Amino acid sequence: MTRRATVLDILTAAMVAVMLAAALWVALRGPAGPLPMHFGADGRPDRWGDRMELAGLIGFLAVVLGATAGGIGLYAARTQDPARRRGLRIGQLISLLAIGAAVPFMTARILSAAADPQVVSGPESLAWPMALVAVVSLAIGALLGRVPPNVAVGVRTPWSLKSRLAWDRSNRLLGRLMFWIGLAGLVAVPVAPQPQGLWVMIWAMLLAGVGSIFESWRVWRADPDRQPF
Repeated sequence: MTRRATVLDILTAAMVAVMLAAALWVALRGPAGPLPMHFGADGRPDRWGDRMELAGLIGFLAVVLGATAGGIGLYAARTQDPARRRGLRIGQLISLLAIGAAVPFMTARILSAAADPQVVSGPESLAWPMALVAVVSLAIGALLGRVPPNVAVGVRTPWSLKSRLAWDRSNRLLGRLMFWIGLAGLVAVPVAPQPQGLWVMIWAMLLAGVGSIFESWRVWRADPDRQPF
């Protein structure tokens, strides 16, 4: 049976095509001068490259997006389990949000810093990356608690894969934490000192991940219906 492409599949293909076109444009028509290819923790460029390196990076991320979001979409189209298909589609959407939001921001930041390093360099320039991280965290948090067990996304620990209760509770916990971290980060962007604000958000997200892993083990151990190893 032939399955129709969903809106997410079409969006994935469109985003990959746009990113590849952007990579080609940068390679052929991008700035000829040095481009900042890496920014330190203080927001200042600490490594420079050329437009071919930037084009290669954009092209590589386009391939990553096609492999992740496209692969998840293909797997979702083939599965017969509606719950698993829904979880995979949510995973596909999360991939699109994470990579699709990062690439245009990264490219604009690099090109802007090349044009005028004083404008987008230094700690104060990290407010926009913090806002982007906050929005992505908020969006992922809103989706994560609804993800049923699947092969692509979620708190996939040995314990959550052996207990549906552990899966549900650990993913709900991580979803709530990511949502509130994102919301708090978004509210704090105008007043948070940089780079401390961005690093606090990143560490909060890492700690949320560790906490959700512990939660999956704790619930699995107490679940009478858990599967043994």
